[in-house]
Amino acid sequence: MDKVLHEQLMSLARHVRDPGHNPPPPGIEARRLAVYRQLFFGNVQSLLTGGFPVMSASLGARQWRALIEVFYARYRCRTPLFTEIALEFVEFLETADAAPPDLPPWAVELAHYEWVETALLLSDQQEPAHDPEGDLLGGVPVLSGLAWPLGYQWPVSDLGPGHLPTQAPTEPTLLLARRGADNQVHFSRLAPLAHGLLASLQAHDRTGRQHLAALAEAIGVDHQAILPQGLALLENLRAQGVVLGTRR
Repeated sequence: MDKVLHEQLMSLARHVRDPGHNPPPPGIEARRLAVYRQLFFGNVQSLLTGGFPVMSASLGARQWRALIEVFYARYRCRTPLFTEIALEFVEFLETADAAPPDLPPWAVELAHYEWVETALLLSDQQEPAHDPEGDLLGGVPVLSGLAWPLGYQWPVSDLGPGHLPTQAPTEPTLLLARRGADNQVHFSRLAPLAHGLLASLQAHDRTGRQHLAALAEAIGVDHQAILPQGLALLENLRAQGVVLGTRR
């Protein structure tokens, strides 16, 4: 590409992204530049507002727009795909030196929680080969790739414009997000044992018995004591389609 043309395009891009810190390219009238800025920024704002409805409503129009302006101006997305911009936005918020310092303390977790729904809806995850009737204690249980155990410091499922706590509760919010056969994403609360088991299934290749033994050790009880409850939990998760069966 001609060097002059390349510099003109880069100058235009810098100005459209952050007009406050980058002068406009010469030879283009201000009215036309304003149209470009509104077109590009408006698309990004519309995408993010649709993907994070609770967060945008909770922050309010002014702070939400200001946040998107910072994201638009400073963050360098690694993908051109509109369907992945929500994840880029979450990663922007998780980057301490990128996100504005005046965000509420619950903002990052709420954004992640809202992104999970989009991610599961759009996922093309293929379930691994498994034996649906396998022995869940002696075999290696297989967790569905469309079932995600989640843990948050803030009560993300209850946050909204009418409920914005300033202090995190003493107990974490433990959830299961999964895409069901109806192609809808469902969230449900998890007890600590269920969350611990699902997180273990997600992280480790172990037999069901080994998973339960590790959990028993972590909470300081004899593994035989939680074996019946743990097996019942595994069977219940299989009935729901969260656990697919065992590895073949």
